[in-house]
Amino acid sequence: MNKAVAEFIGTFTLVFLGCGAAVIAGSVVGVLGIAFAFGLALIGMAYGIGAVSGCHINPAVSLGALIAGRMSSGDFIQYVIAQCLGAIVGAGVLYMIASGKIAGYDVAKSGLGQNGWGPAYLGGYGLGAAFLFEVVATFLFVVVILGSTGKGAASAMAGLAIGLTLVVIHIVGIQITGVSVNPARSLGPALFAGSGALSQLWLFIVAPLIGAAAAGFVFQTGALDAEK
Repeated sequence: MNKAVAEFIGTFTLVFLGCGAAVIAGSVVGVLGIAFAFGLALIGMAYGIGAVSGCHINPAVSLGALIAGRMSSGDFIQYVIAQCLGAIVGAGVLYMIASGKIAGYDVAKSGLGQNGWGPAYLGGYGLGAAFLFEVVATFLFVVVILGSTGKGAASAMAGLAIGLTLVVIHIVGIQITGVSVNPARSLGPALFAGSGALSQLWLFIVAPLIGAAAAGFVFQTGALDAEK
């Protein structure tokens, strides 16, 4: 249960602080501020709970680890449940805080940091571009995670490397999809943001899982093992 609790807290933190930066401070900090909020939240949790659960806080990362042979199927199921619950509670707390604005807060209009695509969403990118970005970005993200935590890697620096990778992924991708690379991160806000976000949620489950599975397979084959 320690692992599940750690994954719940970690995913809660990622959604609450990352999406919170977009919802509460987005107009002040801009794209760079939001990108660093997600990355720094991940770095903090990597060092806070990494020794307990490995700080996946992302079903896609857990899938990559499962395929790479680094976790059991039982742990995988436990992790995913904890991650999704943490994301939902994190988004719920953020929604309650945003709703406390004296001037009022219309979640249907202003959103809750949910992911999306289309002409009405941020940069106005289409389905194909959104899907391709999420697959490729998740693949690269999980490669960094599995590589920086593998045998022979400088594991003390893994949290920093992983967090900074998430920052640059957000810098590139916020205008495309808002950046998911994490089905749980997308699930939480979508449940509160309404039917539009829910109708597009499938992409932010399917595409990251494809990218993560591909990364896990690369490591499972030994193609990126350090030379002995």
